[in-house]
Amino acid sequence: MDKLYIIIPAYNEEENIKSVIAQWHPLVEGIGPESRLVVINDGSRDNTYQAASDLKDIYPQLTVLTKENEGHGPTILRGYKYAIRHGADYVFQTDSDGQTLPSEFSKFWRNRKKCGLLIGYRKKREDGLSRLFVTRVLRLVLWSVFGVWVKDANSPYRLMRCSQLREVLRKVPKNFFLANVLITVIYTKKEMGVCYYPITFLPRQGGENSINIKKIFRIGCQALRQFMALRKRIN
Repeated sequence: MDKLYIIIPAYNEEENIKSVIAQWHPLVEGIGPESRLVVINDGSRDNTYQAASDLKDIYPQLTVLTKENEGHGPTILRGYKYAIRHGADYVFQTDSDGQTLPSEFSKFWRNRKKCGLLIGYRKKREDGLSRLFVTRVLRLVLWSVFGVWVKDANSPYRLMRCSQLREVLRKVPKNFFLANVLITVIYTKKEMGVCYYPITFLPRQGGENSINIKKIFRIGCQALRQFMALRKRIN
């Protein structure tokens, strides 16, 4: 039986974290008793960690970790490595804002043997035009720097085979902010098998987004410099 670890990073998601855990925990129970739902608190300033920890007695396959604030990329990298160390066969990542649906996961799990990386393609986004614009610009940047064309490099809905992911992570810097983007590039560039499936992407279900347009621009400039520095390493 394949063991699945679902990795959910959380930063200031007190309003959403309980409902997100309630939605996703039945999925790991259905996969098998060794599978886990792993919530990683990224140094939240609100009550996210306690709210998640309070649910551990209710949801037996829930693991809640906490650490200092590092950002989304380093947090999910910690989660991926945690899953691999604990013997997961597959790792799935989604976010803690309630924008994705567990009901759409079954097609990914059914097709897990077909590809090393299965990505939920946000064909229709309900989180604002600015985010859609960023996705399209990122697509062009990745084509320019790495020579790969990806539909949705940074989608927070992805299933990965750990035997391949272990090798991919060796090429990803420890604190890389856009970790999922670089992982997608590596899988695509190395022809390790990438499949896209359309998913629903809802508006944020509660709270405020910690990333505004100024932060997006700053992150984008930093990422471009990092991408250029990594081009030879990835190629």
